[in-house]
Amino acid sequence: MRYKVKRFIVLISVLIFSFIELSAQGPKGKDFGFGIILGDPTGLSGKYWLSRENAIPFSVGNSYFGALRITGDYIWHFNSFNSKYVTLYAGPGAVIGIGESGGWIYKKKGDYYWVRKDDEIGFGARGIFGINIIPKNSPLEIFAEIGLMVGVVPAFGSNVEGAIGFRFYP
Repeated sequence: MRYKVKRFIVLISVLIFSFIELSAQGPKGKDFGFGIILGDPTGLSGKYWLSRENAIPFSVGNSYFGALRITGDYIWHFNSFNSKYVTLYAGPGAVIGIGESGGWIYKKKGDYYWVRKDDEIGFGARGIFGINIIPKNSPLEIFAEIGLMVGVVPAFGSNVEGAIGFRFYP
């Protein structure tokens, strides 16, 4: 019985604290922004701030992992520079590549690897590290990131990727 009461108290505490919203760290206190990302991937980018330290950036575009690539990450921001305007961030993510891939191609005894056909789908995981700049009194966020992606389906492979971009917070 005691165990159930403790579990109930922990559950209620988690629920209460999950509804306490910390102020967003995005420009001008906004929690959602959208923009452009260039590199690997190249396309449209968005970011939803969960708190001052956590956010979910995502992108839809084109990369070596697929003609259409969808990426989502969960990141933590670190105030390494003791600045209101510049932070570092890192976190894990997932990638879906749809369509023909041009990345991670290598030849071994006449066989090519990581060349997908138009109807194939690839899945992968990634770890990302970046820098985030939010200019004072501006609705913009500027970012640069680098990371390692590990493709799992249709075959195992890895790739180092990097991108720069900006997001606008309306």
